[in-house]
Amino acid sequence: MLHSFLDLLPSTSAFCRRGVYPFSTCAVAHNSRPSRVNEHDSEDYETYQRRRRTEWKRKQGGQTFLDHLIINVRGGKGGDGCAAFHREKFLPFGPPSGGNGGRGGDVYILPTPELTTLTSVAKRVRGENGGNGQGTWQNGKNGSPLVIRVPLGTIVRELPRDDPRRAKDEWEAEAEALEGLEPADKQARMRDNRWVHYPRYSESNVERDAFKEAEQLLYKQERDRRYARRKREMEEPIYLDLDKELEVEKDPNLPLGLPRKDTLGHLVASGGQGGLGNPHFLSTDNRSPKFATRGHEGERITLSLELKLLADIGLVGMPNAGKSTLLRALTGGRAKTEVASYAFTTLNPIVGVVRVAADGSFEGGISEGMVHEETLIEETQDQTKMESGAFADALTRNQQANSDALTRGYGAGHRFDIVEHFRFTIADNPGLISQASANVGLGHSFLRSIERSLALVYVVDFSNPAPWDDLAILRNELEQYLPEMSNKARIVIANKADLLAADNDPASIDKARVKLKRLEEFVEKEMGVEDEDGNSRSLDVIPISAKYSQNLEKVVGLMQKYVIEARENTARRKHS
Repeated sequence: MLHSFLDLLPSTSAFCRRGVYPFSTCAVAHNSRPSRVNEHDSEDYETYQRRRRTEWKRKQGGQTFLDHLIINVRGGKGGDGCAAFHREKFLPFGPPSGGNGGRGGDVYILPTPELTTLTSVAKRVRGENGGNGQGTWQNGKNGSPLVIRVPLGTIVRELPRDDPRRAKDEWEAEAEALEGLEPADKQARMRDNRWVHYPRYSESNVERDAFKEAEQLLYKQERDRRYARRKREMEEPIYLDLDKELEVEKDPNLPLGLPRKDTLGHLVASGGQGGLGNPHFLSTDNRSPKFATRGHEGERITLSLELKLLADIGLVGMPNAGKSTLLRALTGGRAKTEVASYAFTTLNPIVGVVRVAADGSFEGGISEGMVHEETLIEETQDQTKMESGAFADALTRNQQANSDALTRGYGAGHRFDIVEHFRFTIADNPGLISQASANVGLGHSFLRSIERSLALVYVVDFSNPAPWDDLAILRNELEQYLPEMSNKARIVIANKADLLAADNDPASIDKARVKLKRLEEFVEKEMGVEDEDGNSRSLDVIPISAKYSQNLEKVVGLMQKYVIEARENTARRKHS
């Protein structure tokens, strides 16, 4: 199969033709319907349009979370070689002294724990060009490496050649620029792109045998490089799973006083080689070479970046089920989530950290009676108190939350560091509704963020007439997105349980118990899952009130148990 590429590689007489693709990226950018779609494309036109609409929804309200991005990466161009001759007093005809061009800068990609979104990544990345060579054997400066910083959990894929989103490589770009020219003009343009001539010697150089031999050797080297590039793309395309931070191993044998080298990351695009100065072409037959080569173009590739958050627990629920309120309650209000009474308040995943003490208490539950109201209501209340001057003597929010905990010597924030024993992360995800695979609501686009969660937690509104129907919808949507993904579910949280017996009426309490019993029976019969060994297990059902932080300590204890078991299983698989 690789031999078929030889006909496409550049030679002294012809250049490769530009490849033909199903539809160009320009057609996609202008939303024009393509004439046909390649059978190897990952998505058809309708899927592409649905995904664009979903991305538009998720960018509303000034939110900048981005978990999928296509970038074009280009290594730096090598510097041109120099055609010069050494001159000194009493030495008018010195030897050739042109320096070589510097190498173009390489492009690396580095996972960074401080980032949580792909928003800071540029769509077009270009490495630094190398410096040109100069006279008196002065070589050009090498281009500095360029590092693309991405969040932990990013998957990097190189787009194949049959993908219409892929940009042209360096040879295809040159072939496109040569289209429509006469053969003689093409040859002249190709020579201008590859050779540097001593002033007033360009026409005479091309007639010399030494130049023709050097030109044939240059084209042969280009063919070999392109052959190796195509082979690498077919056999070993770039695929990086950046799920952990890179560590630098310190060499104990290094001399003292040397600065520590920073980690550059994974190489994705190499810079071009620098051009050769005219001393390189000095030979017994050619004592005065008057030509040099230009620097090579850097590698051009198109990468797909997909962010999958590395959260231990992923919350899955219908819109307005109370997932954001639950995350605020578990983190003591530290998670910056938007809470309102309308659907799709959360448009993008938000990750919070739950810290647990050795006795089972957690940071969000050390203060009794804390109420997590809607965000707008809390802001209105704070504004009213501020205007009336009530904040002059009032305790702050943290002081109110920790007033009883301070007597024990610790509280929220840095005070909890004294007793912290275990921590795990929870991802609050946008609401998932029926027919999300048909782009109803926000679709499935955000589920890639929780695909790597160690465990999933269903959150349902217990005040709804039939919360078990919501569970069936959630499970089916997870399976449509990724088969067997619902097997990660470990618990069902019945939120807003305080609404069923708010008046403490015995009849209402009995009715709530009957409803909870029916939910537990439905989970036992219909929501069974299988573990990695193929054994069936049932889900735990816990009624809570996230608004008033009721029954959350039991939830945190179960979540901690799930995370410990999942981490141990992951470590066991790595060692085996």
